[in-house]
Amino acid sequence: MIFDVERARAHFPALHRRTSRGTVPVFFDNPAGTQVPQQVIDAITGYFLTMNANSGGRFATSERNDAMVQRVREKMADFLGASRPEEIVFGQNMTTLNFALSRALGCDLRPGDEIVVTRMDHDANIAPWLRLADDRGLVVRWVDIRPGDATLDFDSLEAALTGRTRIVATVHASNAVGTINAVDRIAGMAHAANALHVVDAVQSAPHVPIDVQAIGCDFLLCSSYKFYGPHLGILWGRYDLLASLPAYKVRPAHDEPPHRWETGTLAFELIAGLGATLDYLASYGDDDPAEAPAATGEDSRAGRYKRAMRRLQAFERELVAHLLDVLERMPKVRIAGITDRARLHERVPTVVFTVDGYTSAQVAERLAREDIYVWDGDYYAMEIMKRLGHAIDGMVRVGLAHYNTHQEIDRLEAALRQL
Repeated sequence: MIFDVERARAHFPALHRRTSRGTVPVFFDNPAGTQVPQQVIDAITGYFLTMNANSGGRFATSERNDAMVQRVREKMADFLGASRPEEIVFGQNMTTLNFALSRALGCDLRPGDEIVVTRMDHDANIAPWLRLADDRGLVVRWVDIRPGDATLDFDSLEAALTGRTRIVATVHASNAVGTINAVDRIAGMAHAANALHVVDAVQSAPHVPIDVQAIGCDFLLCSSYKFYGPHLGILWGRYDLLASLPAYKVRPAHDEPPHRWETGTLAFELIAGLGATLDYLASYGDDDPAEAPAATGEDSRAGRYKRAMRRLQAFERELVAHLLDVLERMPKVRIAGITDRARLHERVPTVVFTVDGYTSAQVAERLAREDIYVWDGDYYAMEIMKRLGHAIDGMVRVGLAHYNTHQEIDRLEAALRQL
């Protein structure tokens, strides 16, 4: 398909700022946080000019603030396929929200109850459950991966589920190897064991359409700074659970969702920025004649988001195929994860590798001298790095986004060949 990447790049001012060496940097650090469009920057600035106030006041700026938050909540509900905007909770980041969720869920657990976690997950969806297990005398069961293609071992998952399983916490897409997990299948397995399913969608939200109703999970978390927005976390939960769980809150706070989960004053300016982010993403669902609403039946805002994410996903698959071509041409490069071109739909465009004779830090430092920004280490995916045999040095991570180009991948190839 035809995707106008230069049109996309025009929205992002950071992509055009030259370094002290006069070069334009290549942002391949996207899994840790993407760049933001100008309209997001403008929305955050505009917030302070037009509605900077706390919530609940009987005056104009506070009323505008509250109306804005409600609008953004509705947009985010459509982005995730939620049944109602009250299922959307805003917070500092995914990690903080997940610790709050684990505390609330832990109130109903008893010693000997079991929690299932995986060796693929970011520690933000492992550490909260390990801490809860320590506090409550719970049993933690681990789900393994298949090292050959770095996919989740479903036999291991099935073996981990017992009559005492209460929570199953899994990642939607790995922040390390890029694997997309069949979370709908996992949700079914968790519910068959009478357990709740918590999904970390931080790395899937920038790359694939998400529909929590279709997935069937009970909670899903993501972070807007991973999908072109400000530093903000989002929790979706089934309304009945958000309403009934013993959330930790101050006494005067409203007792209905989502407010009972939003402790203290929210970062309203960042929520305004999230609204602009969602408008930016929705724009990609407007101008593709091949997927017009009349042809798909997706004429709602939620439908626009789905069409938009499919467009971005298609272009990113072209990019990741190119990246894999480049890396596989280099005899000293070792890639972990799915490389079969027929299985690119099973991964997001995040690729990890090592280079013989160099630590991951040395490779990242050399690339940084060429103003190519990549990550090294374990990126808080400690368990999978241990499982892949790279616990000490980790691996080099290149994460693509829809504003990256084939020319930037060629530039990476040239820099790697200098090694």
